[in-house]
Amino acid sequence: MISFEGFTLLILLFILAPIIGAIALLFLFIFEKRIDLLENKNLKIELEKELQQALYNQLNQQIQPHFLFNTLNVILSLARLNRTKELVRALEVLSQFLKFKYKSTEPLISLAREITYTEQYLEIQKLRFGDRLRIQLDCADDLLQASIPPFVLQTIVENAFKHGLERKMGEAILDIRISRKDDDVLLTVIDNGSSGLTAFQNESEIETEQPHEESGHGLDNIRRRLHLCFGDHAHLELAPISEGGTLVSVRWPCTYEQIDLR
Repeated sequence: MISFEGFTLLILLFILAPIIGAIALLFLFIFEKRIDLLENKNLKIELEKELQQALYNQLNQQIQPHFLFNTLNVILSLARLNRTKELVRALEVLSQFLKFKYKSTEPLISLAREITYTEQYLEIQKLRFGDRLRIQLDCADDLLQASIPPFVLQTIVENAFKHGLERKMGEAILDIRISRKDDDVLLTVIDNGSSGLTAFQNESEIETEQPHEESGHGLDNIRRRLHLCFGDHAHLELAPISEGGTLVSVRWPCTYEQIDLR
């Protein structure tokens, strides 16, 4: 026979059990909602990274036909002048450039590889300009393995030819310097082109809806890709040179690691 105390405990158990169960279900519901929120947040982050990667790849692709068309124009000019030896060499260099280029799918590459890309382009220009082209390229040895978005240097150099050196009468000078500035890498490209700064637009914003036609989308493209990789810690500036020509400077954090945009 159940005692009064036992009966009382049994009644309390029947009363408290649903309450305890409800509280447990409430905590379980809150816990599941928290997990769902975290999963949705992680999914949103992954989607943003995928979008960022897609945008970066699109920006990187925009440079490729621009360079290719300009290079083919150089080759066509050599063909029209019947400069067979230089034409064959230009085709060899273009082939080497494309071989290097399509091997690279990283958002960042080493400065050494970027310099190699640029030297392929410069060799084609040397064939075109001949002895009147003078190029100086200096890079600190400890920065050769530092990271840079691909085609930054090559695009700036290409713009220097397109908007300045191609219109220059007499000696054409291109000075490329890569050095360390505090914790950053500082890249400067100086040319003595005849048009100076008039061919460029120095946008204050890194991202613009419509790049200016005069400067093409090359420099705006660099700004966007630097912004995707380094945010507001990267800068691209242009300045006129009093005696004629243009100075382009790019500054970004010195890193020897890849940045994961995926």
